[in-house]
Amino acid sequence: MSEEPAENISGGADGGGRDVAFDPDGAGTRAEAVVDALGERYWRKAYGGQDAFECLVRTILSQNTSDVASQPAHDSLMARYGDGDAGDGDLARSLADAVQSELAETISAAGLYNRKSEVIVTAAEEVVAEFDGAASFDAFVKESDPDAVRDRLLEMDGVGPKTADCVLLFSGGRAGVFPVDTHVHRIARRMGLAPPDADHETVREHLERDVPAEKCGFGHTAMIQFGREYCTARKPACLDGPEACPLYDHCDRVGVDELDGEVVDPSEAAGAD
Repeated sequence: MSEEPAENISGGADGGGRDVAFDPDGAGTRAEAVVDALGERYWRKAYGGQDAFECLVRTILSQNTSDVASQPAHDSLMARYGDGDAGDGDLARSLADAVQSELAETISAAGLYNRKSEVIVTAAEEVVAEFDGAASFDAFVKESDPDAVRDRLLEMDGVGPKTADCVLLFSGGRAGVFPVDTHVHRIARRMGLAPPDADHETVREHLERDVPAEKCGFGHTAMIQFGREYCTARKPACLDGPEACPLYDHCDRVGVDELDGEVVDPSEAAGAD
């Protein structure tokens, strides 16, 4: 089993989760069998416990960029704003009072920093106005009905389904949450775990339906790592032969032509049928 990689796919060094065991035999669905196979290759973790507002900020910083870029931006943000202007440690209050241009400069490593700084300041203002700060927001995320939490997060400007689901998973520790990023969206459709033309929400619905709740969080992080190592967008490992991909027997390879080496998005392959 591989060591957990340094990349921030589990929400950062301070929220990497805890080891969890599950039985890799007797999968009830093909999606569960895929997650179980990933469990034979990667670490198995259950997640939760991060501060909710910091988790929200971290996930906003990670949008449309790599962990290599977003992690330094997060570290810079926390170094500048983490203690709060009053030294009370309330990140939401500190960022609600931040000068956006200064915040943008602080997080410039993450890319799209003008937009991300606007989203972060606005979210901070909402959290302070509605919850009176980060602590009560943290309690809301961890203790309230998860559907209500998700709906409230989605009401925030710049917060989409993947960001909301990451907060539910990495902060709230909610079972049954399977965030769908670019890797998960590609792999689930390529493997045939979801329709080839499914959008992110439809992929999420299929995975959360077919993967047991206690395996969803692990499935999310492990599928991301699998996408980085094996099932890349342009050159999946199966092009080098069946033996090159450890999940070859679980996969429909939608959009992958192993004979001529052509790879297209699964939705394009479906449209050609």
